[in-house]
Amino acid sequence: VQLVESGGGLVQPGGSLRLSCAASSFTFSNYDVSWYRQAPGKERELVAAITSAGGSTNYADSVKGRFTISRGNAKNTVYLQMNSLKPEDTAVYYCRAEHRPKMRTGGDYWGQGTQVTVSS
Repeated sequence: VQLVESGGGLVQPGGSLRLSCAASSFTFSNYDVSWYRQAPGKERELVAAITSAGGSTNYADSVKGRFTISRGNAKNTVYLQMNSLKPEDTAVYYCRAEHRPKMRTGGDYWGQGTQVTVSS
């Protein structure tokens, strides 16, 4: 089981990036998927999440109206579209998949992270 993030990079303030989280060997059909980020010297924080049932979404206040989380048609990919990026969005972004219903052991996976740097 592996989650692989991609799409990070260097972008100027006001620019856009789309991050992808791809699952190997399973689909996200029974998983809530979320994006977290961690900036240097700060704790990891939840940025956006999408549920397995119904696809409800929620966002951190700091990214509402700028970021959009969505599921891909292939059912093993989740995206994070990031618009109007700000320097304070600079962080390593991580994808997380949690099985629903929650499993007694396992069923909680993290990717290795992708760096997003917003700078002029």
